[in-house]
Amino acid sequence: MAINSDIVSVRQGGHGPVSESHVAQETGHKNMLHLIHLRWLAVGGQIITMLVASFGLGITLPLKEMLTVMVFLVAFNVASHLRWHEERVVSNRELFLAMLVDVASLTAQLYFTGGINNPFALLFLLQVILSAVLLRTESAWTVVWITTLCLAGLSVFNRPLQWPANTSMVFADLYAQGILICFVLNAALLVMFITRISRNLRAGDAQLAAMRQRAAEEEHIVRMGLLASGAAHELGTPLATMSVILGDWKHMPAFRHSAGFQEELEELQTQLIRCKRIVSGILMSAGEARGEGSQRTTLNVYFQSLADEWLESRSPKAFQFTNQIQQPLPVAFDSTVAQMVFNLLDNALEASPAWVGMDVRLEGDALLVRVSDRGPGFSPEVLEQLGKPYNSTKGRPGGGLGLFLVTNVARTLGGVVQAENRSDGGARVQVSLPLASLVLQEK
Repeated sequence: MAINSDIVSVRQGGHGPVSESHVAQETGHKNMLHLIHLRWLAVGGQIITMLVASFGLGITLPLKEMLTVMVFLVAFNVASHLRWHEERVVSNRELFLAMLVDVASLTAQLYFTGGINNPFALLFLLQVILSAVLLRTESAWTVVWITTLCLAGLSVFNRPLQWPANTSMVFADLYAQGILICFVLNAALLVMFITRISRNLRAGDAQLAAMRQRAAEEEHIVRMGLLASGAAHELGTPLATMSVILGDWKHMPAFRHSAGFQEELEELQTQLIRCKRIVSGILMSAGEARGEGSQRTTLNVYFQSLADEWLESRSPKAFQFTNQIQQPLPVAFDSTVAQMVFNLLDNALEASPAWVGMDVRLEGDALLVRVSDRGPGFSPEVLEQLGKPYNSTKGRPGGGLGLFLVTNVARTLGGVVQAENRSDGGARVQVSLPLASLVLQEK
């Protein structure tokens, strides 16, 4: 039954693992940018408030002092923008110091405009809530104590506002209106910025979860490698013994003159050599990938030899190989790349014994290896979990390791694995590897 075409990609860079602290600091960088934006809104709000109070309400404000505080805040924000535009990692300490600057600026402005009698003193709550969201627990509590001390100090030390003479304005009414404006301002800013900050935190958590999943997969690979290496060591001795026994049988009088026995012994010897080659490949792959047993060749010759070797050892009913690489690009591969290609071909052969296709080509700065079959295709569940261990439709224990190993070899080389169901039936798996990680640079 044909399955609708779906494509799933597993993309991993060739870089080393990122620490959890680095992810937290990257999230801190995004939160620092939000604080910078909030600071610009604070500057704009202060300008509007001074204009309305001075020209709309006729209140005499200490504009010189207030503008001095504002200039300091603008200078700090410009410096913060320039620094954090280049620096991508922000620590909890740096976020804490930035929030202290905001608290100090708000305290200074309130000192010149009535202290705690100014309804905009409620903006301290905004600082406390943001600190609870952005900072660690001990830093957030420090902000609580600092803002409390600032409010207590403003209740004693402040410059009262100078009201215009012969005015009909009632302080209580203005205070109530200021409380309402401050509440709306606090609510709007909190919804706006906490929504963004929460999105950053969720993105950071998702990245950490992906890192932990990758670490678990790599640990799984290590365990598999240790088991395979141990099994290969144990198999070495019996395989050598069987080789000696087969050699003796070939020269025994009872078998020497029997063409049928000799043919069967030759086939046994061929299969035994193949088993020994597989064991040697496992042992070779226990070292660094591409580090041991690498052989210098060219890209087109290498894949032609892989196709010939697989065709000879598997003998499929129909194998269509297309080698579109014309340039003799020098490379040095070890057994891990061969095992990756053989895994793809073996999976395709198991799903489609009647026909398997492979083509290799260069596309831009990447090498593309595509393996196709005419089997039942991938289920949506397998496509969704592509590259996960034991993710298979074969329904047997241990299934699903082939694509898992393919994905991790490609990831080591900085490549991409894609899988899709073909529109005319069957499946196709494509491995894209950057040429920079494959081609040898001539000196």
